Amino acid sequence: MARDMGPVLKRCRSLGLEPAYLGIDKKSNRAVRQGKKLSEYGLQLREKQKAKFIYGVLEKPFRNLFARAKKMKTGTAGENLMTLLELRLDNVVFRLGFARTRKEARQIVDHKHVLVNGKTVNIPSYTVKAGDTIEIKEKYKNVQRYKDILEVTGGRTIPAWLEGNQETLSGVVKEIPTRDQIDVPVNEVFIVELYSK
Repeated sequence: MARDMGPVLKRCRSLGLEPAYLGIDKKSNRAVRQGKKLSEYGLQLREKQKAKFIYGVLEKPFRNLFARAKKMKTGTAGENLMTLLELRLDNVVFRLGFARTRKEARQIVDHKHVLVNGKTVNIPSYTVKAGDTIEIKEKYKNVQRYKDILEVTGGRTIPAWLEGNQETLSGVVKEIPTRDQIDVPVNEVFIVELYSK
């Protein structure tokens, strides 16, 4: 399985991102780099790299997701792309507070700790639907790892489109999120422009 193993804080600085968007609370000791003025293509590329980096998606799956977003009947391609990224199972596990970072959420899904509607799903890119129930398997609920995670994520606010229960380590997707419910600092219009060339 291919993964991005580069230094996270360094990448955050180069993309002008706050590490908090990745679930990392540490403030980097250097301010977010402003950098030199970018060309139009440079801006478009940076927005795509930001989205890929935040959600932990590599180029080919990201391109496939964009193709899927373009084919959707409702909404614009950019908004659909952000919604599809947000509905990935690893992201939903992160949003519900069952993991400190999206990378950890991906690992939890990979290790078959997650049930979707009572069935084990170990595919991080699995797209959840409205009404789906996501929970951690019963045998893992009392493991020290999840107690440590809940200590860190307990104060994190769960988005309005999700309903989570920290005691039972379960949650429900109430609705499909709209773009204004997704708090990721990515301008998806630039991504659409980049792929439309």
